[in-house]
Amino acid sequence: MDLLATWPVGMAAFLALLLAGLPIAIALTAIGLLGTAAIIGWTPALSLLSTTFFEQGRTYSLSVLPLFLMMGNFVVQSGIARDLYDAAHAWLRHRRGGLAMATVIACGGFSSVCGSSMATAATMSRIALPSMRRFGYPDDLATASIAAGGTLGILIPPSVILVFYGILTQQDIGKLFVAGLLPGLLGVAGYAAAVAISVGWRGTSLRTEPKLPLAARLRALRGTLGALVLFAFVMGGIYLGVFTPTESAGMGAAGAFLLVLLVGRFSLAGTLATLFDTAKTTAMMFFILFGALTFMNYVNLSGMTADIQALLTLFGDSPVATILMILAIYLLLGCVLEGLSMITLTVPIFYPVVAAQGYDLIWFGIFVVVVTEISYITPPVGMNAFVLRSVVRDVALGTIFRGLVPFVAMDVVRIALLIAVPGIALLLPSQM
Repeated sequence: MDLLATWPVGMAAFLALLLAGLPIAIALTAIGLLGTAAIIGWTPALSLLSTTFFEQGRTYSLSVLPLFLMMGNFVVQSGIARDLYDAAHAWLRHRRGGLAMATVIACGGFSSVCGSSMATAATMSRIALPSMRRFGYPDDLATASIAAGGTLGILIPPSVILVFYGILTQQDIGKLFVAGLLPGLLGVAGYAAAVAISVGWRGTSLRTEPKLPLAARLRALRGTLGALVLFAFVMGGIYLGVFTPTESAGMGAAGAFLLVLLVGRFSLAGTLATLFDTAKTTAMMFFILFGALTFMNYVNLSGMTADIQALLTLFGDSPVATILMILAIYLLLGCVLEGLSMITLTVPIFYPVVAAQGYDLIWFGIFVVVVTEISYITPPVGMNAFVLRSVVRDVALGTIFRGLVPFVAMDVVRIALLIAVPGIALLLPSQM
C-alpha cells in the first residue's frame, strides 16, 4: 500500500478500479483513503474521512443540491417542455430547419428550470422527434439537435454541475449561475447556427409550414409564462441579492410544485415518485461529492498539484498555453469519462494550477462546464447520444454521432470565444 504515497500509482489504481466497473464514488473514496493513509497514517486518514462524510454532510450550503434537483423534477412533472416546444415551433415553423431550431431553443428554455442534461434530452426527444420525422427531417439531424440541445442543461442555471464545481472550489454558487447565462445563450445561438449549416450543407428539401400571424405567435408564448416567471424569480432573486443560492433553491422547488398544481398535473403517485427520485439522486451525488473531497485530500498531500503545474510550464509560461493544455486533457478524458466523473476527478487537480496562473475561478467553472458539454455528445461515452438511443431504438448510435459533428464544431467555437473574451462569462457576475 505504501506505493500509493506516490500519486502516479494512485491515479493508475483509480483508473484500474473504474475500468473494472467500480462506481466512481467508491473508486474515489477508496483511493483517497488508501493514498492518504499511505502518506500520513491510518488514524489521521480515518479522521479526515469521517470529517468529510459527516461534518461536510451537515453543511447548510449543501442543501442547495437536493432543492434544485427537486425543482427540476417538479418541472419535468409539470409537462412544461411541451409548451416551450410549441412556442418555439410557432415562431420558427416557416423556416428551413425551423423544427430543429425550435428544438434547440426549447431545450434551452427547459434547461433554465430543469438543470439536468440527460433529463432535458430524454424529455425533448419524446416531444420534438415525432414532429421532425413527420416533416421529413433526417434521423441524424433530428436526434443530434435534441442531444446537443440537452447539453445546455448543465450550463444554463440552475445547474447541478455548477453546484458541484462551486462546492469543490469554494466559489460563490450564485455567481457561477449568473456567469452561465450569457455562455448558455451563446450556446443556443451556436446550435441554431449548426442546424442552419447542416441543412444548407445537405441541400435537403425540408417541409415547412405557413408563417403564423404575429398575434398567433404571441398567443403561443402564453404557455411559457410559468417557466419564465419561475426562472426570473429564482435567478432574479440571486442576481439582486434578495436570496442566497440555497434560499432561491428552496423558493424554486416550492415554485415548481406550485406550477405542477396550476397546470393540473398533480397526483399523489407522481409527486411521491418525484420526491423519491430526488432523494435517490441526492444520495448518489452526495456520495460522489464526498468521494471527490476525500480524493482531493490525497491529491493535496501527494504533491500532484505542484507536479502538474511544473509539467504545464514545460509547454509555455503563458496562461493561455496552460489553459490550452488543460483543454486538450479534457477533450481526451471526455472520450472515456462522462461529465460528472470528469469534473470530480479533474477539478481538484486543475483549479489550484489555474488560480496560480491568474485565471478567475468563476470563469474557469464556465470553461470546464462548456468543455464537459462536449463529452455528452462525443463518442464513445456521449451520454446524451445513449439517452436518445434508448428512446429511439430504430436509430443507430453512429447516425446520432454523425449528426452531432456541426454541433461539436460550434462548441469548439464557443470555447475559443470564452478564452479570447473572458467577459462573456464574467460580465454579469461583476455587476452583482
